[in-house]
Amino acid sequence: MGIYAFGLGIGTQNKNGEWLEVFYPAPQLDLSEDAVEMIKATLWYEGENEALAATHEQMRVLAEGFAKLGDDALAEQATTLSKSKQPLVATILATDDAPSTAPEVYLKLHLLSHRIVKPHETRLDGMFGLLKNTAWTNEGAIDIDELPERQLQARVEGRLLEVMSVDKFPKMANYVVPAGVRVAHTARVRLGAYLGEGTTIMHEGFVNFNAGTEGTAMIEGRISAGVWVGDGSDLGGGCSTMGTLSGGNNVIISVGKECLVGANAGVGIPLGDRCTVEAGLYVTAGAVVHVLDSDGKVAEKVKARDLASKSDLLFRRNSVTGAIEALTNKSAIELNHELHAHN
Repeated sequence: MGIYAFGLGIGTQNKNGEWLEVFYPAPQLDLSEDAVEMIKATLWYEGENEALAATHEQMRVLAEGFAKLGDDALAEQATTLSKSKQPLVATILATDDAPSTAPEVYLKLHLLSHRIVKPHETRLDGMFGLLKNTAWTNEGAIDIDELPERQLQARVEGRLLEVMSVDKFPKMANYVVPAGVRVAHTARVRLGAYLGEGTTIMHEGFVNFNAGTEGTAMIEGRISAGVWVGDGSDLGGGCSTMGTLSGGNNVIISVGKECLVGANAGVGIPLGDRCTVEAGLYVTAGAVVHVLDSDGKVAEKVKARDLASKSDLLFRRNSVTGAIEALTNKSAIELNHELHAHN
């Protein structure tokens, strides 16, 4: 039998043995049937979605098994992990079902940040309930309930335990830095973000999990959970995209290729390619938009959702009337035909 995804990991547990986080050096999709059978024999894997705690001896046996199968990369990885004093785990996902353990969640977040899957290509249902709110410190992840004791111990030993954040998600850069990206402030990109090669995240840019960019995007605004930004697009300082967790509901908000969302603007509908949203204008799905023809006259009044995914639009607010307007390089007749066509 094949599997959906696999990862050998090393992580942190609290005093109760609960996983706080897991680092997978090289997660991957698929494994050969021979590899699956070898894992079954070594870890008593039964063929479903499981996160199996592994002893150091079991990790050494896995290394030998992968070497015999000719998978040198996994063999080397297992050999390295077998030398660690930290808790080890082998996570095997037979199917892309909703995760049921924290190590499964972390494997899927790694798949995203390693660019192995794109946002919305893997199921993350119910993940929040599986992750503990954690103190992320200069000494690693610490359970909130155990933090006071660790802080006191550090002071007694003459050290400062610095808490960088208290969150369910760590920053991506502590787990993976994809090739060809610039991230000015690493704390503003969560693990589970997908950053395409050539992407720049400026100091005020933010990228949530299960969201990200394709190619040479310039991000100075917010990419909310579930949002996808196309190649060559620019999100200006302070702008926002409405995520599926914050009002977007089941509508997947996206920004097409070569778009510009101006400073302090916002997008609550999917944008097509080469669209511009004027600085300071938040386009929500229910907003009434005056569609202008080539003469600057109102050809039609529509809800912004009716313009979703249409390309070559400029959204602006009329400084006299306050109305939201959309200009297009298409004729009014062509645009009207698109608006009323049955898809």
